[in-house]
This record gives sequence, structure tokens and C-alpha cells, in this order.
Amino acid sequence: MKTILRYLLSIIFIASGFVKAVDLKGFSFKLEEYFSPTVFNLPFLEKYALVFSIIVVMLELVLGFMLLMKIKLKQSIYALIALCIFFGFLTFYSAYFNVVTDCGCFGDAIKFTPWQSFWKDVALLILLLILAFLYRNREESEIVRFGKLPLLGVFILMMIFVMYRGIAHEPMIDFRAYAIGTDLAAEKEKIAKNPSEYKTFYSLKNTKTKEVKKVDQDEYINKEYWKDPNWQIEDGKTTSEITKKGYESEISKFKIEDINGNDFTEEILKEPRVVLIFAYKPKEADAELVQKTETKALTEKAKVIGVSTQPNFYKQIPNYLMDEVAIKTIARSNPFVLILEKGKIVEKLGAKDYLKTEQ
Repeated sequence: MKTILRYLLSIIFIASGFVKAVDLKGFSFKLEEYFSPTVFNLPFLEKYALVFSIIVVMLELVLGFMLLMKIKLKQSIYALIALCIFFGFLTFYSAYFNVVTDCGCFGDAIKFTPWQSFWKDVALLILLLILAFLYRNREESEIVRFGKLPLLGVFILMMIFVMYRGIAHEPMIDFRAYAIGTDLAAEKEKIAKNPSEYKTFYSLKNTKTKEVKKVDQDEYINKEYWKDPNWQIEDGKTTSEITKKGYESEISKFKIEDINGNDFTEEILKEPRVVLIFAYKPKEADAELVQKTETKALTEKAKVIGVSTQPNFYKQIPNYLMDEVAIKTIARSNPFVLILEKGKIVEKLGAKDYLKTEQ
């Protein structure tokens, strides 16, 4: 039993670490959310988000592998317990205060709601505690069997390469909704044909009986609660809740507007070929790199536009706007190039890699 449990937990931690290692930039964006003023209010740590993401991912991978290979087994289990408690605190905070809607525990490969993430961490913690109990009488030898440490070293080097590849270029495996080959136009059409439906719910309190009841907008009108002065809507307790789950996709956030708020998304997705240059943090983007990217893009037989969070950022091409979080879902470099053909993604590259490509 304990061997099966050990294998199971080690695979979970290695898998969790690997999907984040593939896309470290994406995980660092998630940590930035935790450091932001609306969550833990530690904005001075945002610039170190990538460093923290490397540390956390390496801990998951190395400890998971050590657990698998039974290298310093007790210490590995205790360290994983500490890691689980840390993640449990983050996910509970996210869920309870509803501040980070996705913890990024398994990157973009598997999405969890905040409460699902928390209970997942609780389950892992319980299993680790059981494993610690099962191995409580194990005598730890100072000598590690020949072959284990070299294997650990090889594993670490492989993971470092995977992480470097994701930081310097694009992730080796793209788990995002914006993978090459994705038809954005088709996704938009699916969303439009099968939208989610929402209703407004009111918390009503009877001023005479003190009874409180929750009713939706239709019931409020049809049963004429609005006519009865005894039923009052409680301030701050009106909510909008989903009543019919439609087709959900990250592509719903792909919305390109001009500085006046006019939506040009549909028009852009109809273009035979369009080169979009993204910058999620225009002020931090290398101005010379942006200029060179614009110049190269203009030599292509395609429509070229710039998309950022700041109006009038690009100097040679039309400027459009998009939400920073939406851009970060698409782009892992700042600036970044996305090429569409009739709404279908045919290429996506960091600006530096784009400049190296041949026409």
C-alpha cells in the first residue's frame, strides 16, 4: 500500500511541477496576482515573481523525484508536507476571499476553481501525513544507493532545459487556448451560439416578520414583491449567478478595441492574414525591439496592428487596446507576435525569435 501511495504522490508532484516548468512565465503571472494590491498587497515582490516561480517549481519537481526514488525519503515527505501547507494557505485565501480565480496549480493543462484547488491540497496533505506515518520507522541511511544521485542530477538538468526553453522562447508544450492551429473565429462563433445565462438574485427581508429569502429577478417581478413595502432588498447582497452554463473558452477574452472603445475583433479575425504585435507592459518593453518588430512586420504581405494596454504606443502601425490579463494569456514575451489567417493562429513567437525568422 505504501509503495503505491508513494508512487501516486510522486507522480502528482512531478506532473504538477512539469506543467508549470513548461510555462514558467505563465506561472509567474499567477504569482504576480497573489502579490498584487488586491490580494496580499506586496507589489514590491511582483518583479521577483519569475524567481519565486522557479524556486517553487524546482521544489515540486526535485522533491517529487526524490520521493519516487526514495532519496532521503523522510526529509522529502516532510518537505512536501510543508509545501502542501503553503499551497493550502494560498488556495484557501483565494477561495475564501475570491481574489484569484485560478491558482495555476497545474498550469493551463488542468483548471481548478479556488475551492477545488484548496480541497485538492487538503487531500494531498492527508495522503502525505499517512505516508509519513507508514514510513515512521524507516531507518535513513547516510549512503544513497549508487545510481540514484546521478539520475537525480540528470532529471534536474532536463527540467532546467525545459524551464529555460519556456522562458527564452515559447513553451515546449502549449496547454493554452491559443495554441498554434486554434481557430479564434470558430471559437468566437461557438461562444456566441451557446452563451452562458445569468440571473440577478435579490436578498429580501420582511420588515415585519424579519424573514429573509433569496429570489431571482423573474420571481421578484412575477410574484410582485416589488409592490409589497414589507419586502425590502438588502443592500450589498444582490448577486449575479449563472443559471445555464454555455460554451466556455479563454477566447471569450480576446477582444480588440480602439481608443474610443469600438470593438474591431470580428473585423480583424476576417483578415486573410494579420500580424498582431502585443505588449502587455508597454512601459517595460524594449523600445528598439518594438520598433524593429514593427519594421519587419510591415514588410509582410499582411495587415499589421499593434495591441497593448496603452494608447498610441506603437509608432509605425495602428494602435489597438486589450486587457492586460487577456494579453498575458496569449503572450509570454513583451513584445510578442501572433499571426492569424482568417482568424486561425498560424504562428506565435516572442519578438526576438520573430526577428530571426525569414520571410
